[in-house]
Amino acid sequence: MRGGAEGGPSGEIVIGASDVGESLLLAHIYAGALREAGAGNVTVHPPVGGREVVVRALRDRSLSLVPEYSGNLLRHFAEDTTATTSGEVYAELRRVLPREFEVLEQAPAQDTDVLVVRRDLARQGVRTISDLAPLCGDLVFGGPGQWADRWRARIKELYGCEFKRITVTDTGGPVTVAALRSGKIQVADLFSTSATIENNGFVPLEDDKNMFPAQNIVPLAARGVLSARHKEALNAVSAVLTTEKLTRLNVEFTEEKRHPVDIAEDFLRGNGLA
Repeated sequence: MRGGAEGGPSGEIVIGASDVGESLLLAHIYAGALREAGAGNVTVHPPVGGREVVVRALRDRSLSLVPEYSGNLLRHFAEDTTATTSGEVYAELRRVLPREFEVLEQAPAQDTDVLVVRRDLARQGVRTISDLAPLCGDLVFGGPGQWADRWRARIKELYGCEFKRITVTDTGGPVTVAALRSGKIQVADLFSTSATIENNGFVPLEDDKNMFPAQNIVPLAARGVLSARHKEALNAVSAVLTTEKLTRLNVEFTEEKRHPVDIAEDFLRGNGLA
């Protein structure tokens, strides 16, 4: 990823994505919107990896722009943040973001961590994490490897929930889904826009004390690479991107196996942006 884009109104705009399918979809939507706004040299780079890699690539201008998640991006630059709501997270993110970067307007759409259970447990009156808390000592939790380090102390402090055992499955993927379906785990960490929640009849629990920070979709750019017209085009995308629409985009990609370029084109046309 070393070297690369000059950026700016007359230069190349290279849009990156993390190694998550949703990020690639958003990158193609951004690319289409920029082309509609007159950008003549826009490319979407194949997924480049995690946030650390993406931030380095923006810093050295081998990438110009990436779709990001407000809460996780804030934690990258301010690990001890206590901001949780959309407004708090976005305001603090703009304050702490290093000068070589800029964030545009955030979308209403969020893709945040969500604890989910099977319907048999939900029928016992478990609809929120507060409802879950008295049962945690008898339940096995499954999620990504970093979950325990990041959230074990916080969920105990905020909700009084201490799971019988925390097991590493995967990051919102098929291993986690299979473990919850089989009963190997009783509580799982998934992503709120994942099609697997509805498809498997899982019940998402309300985070009624705001343990997880808001994760609004927000474009992150290397400062100076986008013109005012380009920014307006991306802000227009953010304005129409809701959680429901983002969930539908994920269904088209993961379940219906549509090409991300086709999905992006249909989204832009369907929302009057092309």
